[in-house]
Amino acid sequence: MKSNRFFICLIALTSMPLSATGIDASINAAIQPLTTILSSFIFYEVEIFGTSMPLIVLWLIGAAIFFTFYFNFLNLKGFKHAFQLLRGDYSKSDNDGELTHFQALSTAVSGTVGIGNIAGVAIVISIGGPGATFWLILAGFLGMSTKFAECVAGVMFRKVNPDGSISGGPMYYLEAGLRQRNLSWLGRPMGLFYAISIVIGCLGIGNMFQSNQAFQQFIFITGGDTSFFFDKGWMFGSILAGTLGLVIIGGIQGIARVTSKLVPFMTLTYVLGAFLVIIMNAEKVPWAISAIFVEAFNPSAMSGGMLGVMILGFQRAAFSNEAGIGSAAIAHSTVKTREPVTEGYVGLMEPFIDTVVICTLTALVILTTVYEPAMANDGIQGIALTSQAFGSTFSWSVLPLSFIAILFAFSTMLSWSYYGLKGWTYVIGESVFAENIFKIFFCIFVVLGCMINLDAVLDFSDALVFIIALPNIIGLYILAPVIKKELVSYQKRLKSGAIPNFRESHD
Repeated sequence: MKSNRFFICLIALTSMPLSATGIDASINAAIQPLTTILSSFIFYEVEIFGTSMPLIVLWLIGAAIFFTFYFNFLNLKGFKHAFQLLRGDYSKSDNDGELTHFQALSTAVSGTVGIGNIAGVAIVISIGGPGATFWLILAGFLGMSTKFAECVAGVMFRKVNPDGSISGGPMYYLEAGLRQRNLSWLGRPMGLFYAISIVIGCLGIGNMFQSNQAFQQFIFITGGDTSFFFDKGWMFGSILAGTLGLVIIGGIQGIARVTSKLVPFMTLTYVLGAFLVIIMNAEKVPWAISAIFVEAFNPSAMSGGMLGVMILGFQRAAFSNEAGIGSAAIAHSTVKTREPVTEGYVGLMEPFIDTVVICTLTALVILTTVYEPAMANDGIQGIALTSQAFGSTFSWSVLPLSFIAILFAFSTMLSWSYYGLKGWTYVIGESVFAENIFKIFFCIFVVLGCMINLDAVLDFSDALVFIIALPNIIGLYILAPVIKKELVSYQKRLKSGAIPNFRESHD
């Protein structure tokens, strides 16, 4: 009876017309008090030399700095080997797992590369000036070390199910890893907290927000207020949910087949477009690069000074590449390998692609086209500013940029559907029925994201996504010696030739 009521409620929700703004207001009013409490805790700000900084950013950046030194700057030294692994030099098809290194990376990157890379960077530059880009790049570089630790732990403590499928991620290495460290009493509760939080969080930041943004971009490219779809969010949402459902029904392998093609296409298209804009404005590139470095330490665009610019850059990078959140480890843990460290090397590339490459190119596009120090007060921010930057060089570029933004949103939903699914099955158990229930539920929220504006729900989910950094990083600190031991062993065997390079052996 209870389950019947549950499904009746779901059907009722998806049947709401777009005009039901009273529903929006009621839901927002109901959840706002809880959202306020949670957000005030997780995004609590402290004053540092007159500049506010969320404690969660300090938590993420502190971990990134620690792991960078702890692993002896592997984020700098590991590029060559990461490329070799992505190329398949050390891969065997009979290893346990479901995805290749490239597929795992594509799936994880699809979850981080998104609208935040297009809109978030523009906001940071408009507020903090060119110097914020320097700190954004540095934070992205440091975050590579945290991703390494997450991905190694994800593979080390993953669970191989009877059907050969893989379940992994922070909830599993928190439980199993801390049990190995004689901390069972702590590991299981932290794993449950992580799993429940990512299930709820994925429905907002990884679902409703993405579908809403995709819908807004679609309305823009189809005529704005005059678009046939302007008041038909339910129709666009249903089409989007149906398309998403066709992909996620195939599980992680179905998702990977799509992301391994979609992510390279999206990334290369955006990178090529950015390079073309930068080349067309090549005379401004020397100034842009100079401004990035000079104003990082002597900013003129904001009152917060150097520290304010640093905080803006660090904050945007931390929120963009999700290093420390642990979500990407859920995808990376499914890789076909017998060596956990290999996926750590591959995971290094994720913040590099997301933050160091794409965010930096976005910054250079803006700086070489439309940037003015006074724009902090003109109200143009986010994707509107990035669109203006591309459009100033190629007037036709706004439409392809909007299309890419829709693809970014879609790919993000694909990855986060899997993250939420694994959190869901960790809590209630592995079964085909349980998986299908979650997938249906996830698709329903895609439709809701296009129909109604639930700001409080989105803020609540946003807070939950970042609160999971607390147990995740605590677990990584505890597991750091185990990960380091595994890394030293792997490097010794790699150097001695005990780990064969199959590409070289075939040459």
